[in-house]
Amino acid sequence: MPMDEGYRDLLIKQQYRIYNDHSAVKLCHWMKESMLRGRCCYKQDFYGIQSHRCLQMTPAINECSHRCTFCWRVQEHDFEVKEWAEPKDMLDHLIEHQRKLISGFKGDPRCDLDRFNEAMNPNQVAISLAGEPITYPYMSDFLKECHSRGMSTFVVTNGTYPEQLEALDVLPMHLYVTVAAPNKEVYTKVCRPKSPDCWDRLMRTLDLLPSLNTRTVIRHTLVKNHNFGWEDEYAELDRRADPDLIEPKGYVFVGGSRTRLTIDCMPSFQEVRDFAGRLGERVGMEIIKEREDSRVVLLGHQGMVTDVRELYGLK
Repeated sequence: MPMDEGYRDLLIKQQYRIYNDHSAVKLCHWMKESMLRGRCCYKQDFYGIQSHRCLQMTPAINECSHRCTFCWRVQEHDFEVKEWAEPKDMLDHLIEHQRKLISGFKGDPRCDLDRFNEAMNPNQVAISLAGEPITYPYMSDFLKECHSRGMSTFVVTNGTYPEQLEALDVLPMHLYVTVAAPNKEVYTKVCRPKSPDCWDRLMRTLDLLPSLNTRTVIRHTLVKNHNFGWEDEYAELDRRADPDLIEPKGYVFVGGSRTRLTIDCMPSFQEVRDFAGRLGERVGMEIIKEREDSRVVLLGHQGMVTDVRELYGLK
């Protein structure tokens, strides 16, 4: 069945732009901040991407196996895709959508013209936004298309599709797996999986990660009084996945999550930092970068290259 028209109208009202029902693009807060005020996303600080040249998109807005309590997105609107867009067409159309979304910045005196012109030609693709991107059946070809244009690629997955991840012929340059619970009991309450085997599937993904020839990052989205703490159990999962980096990040009280949680569920930056320090001691990593306004800390090893474009030799 196609996308529900009421859902489509809601997404458009929220400034999503949609192509072929299942793919979409939306400007993130930090792109706007970068364009108008020169303030960048923490991913620019951590990984060297340029916030104003980032295409935040999803190839599969139609489905997610989770209904996470902390998710800011619109939930409960899964639908079946009858005909998936081809990778090149999808990328071309989403770039055009983004160009239209940013067109108004050109006349704003706060927007540097050189920065605007750069933004019209994105060189980074954040494949996340909404839904579960790994379910897009042509993901390898889409990544190949992005890389052929000199674009760096980040994929964020919830880890419940290990078969699709293992089947990729081309990998993203930066693979995030969200691990938002230390054990199955907390996972069931916080991530609210739609299938009873999702925890087991996540464990299979963690077991797969060490064999993947790309940079891997475990993200712990931390919700106070829900999944915060349990450093020993998180550390056990992290050792199992053996990621290059670990990113503890505090939940933010925004979007749809406000109907399920309260503002008291947001941990302070210091609480996130203290958690990261305790976790780092257990997994043999240390805090190498941090960003207070995003309540996020990066665990890794001193001296490692984190700039994705430098890592892959992109100009």
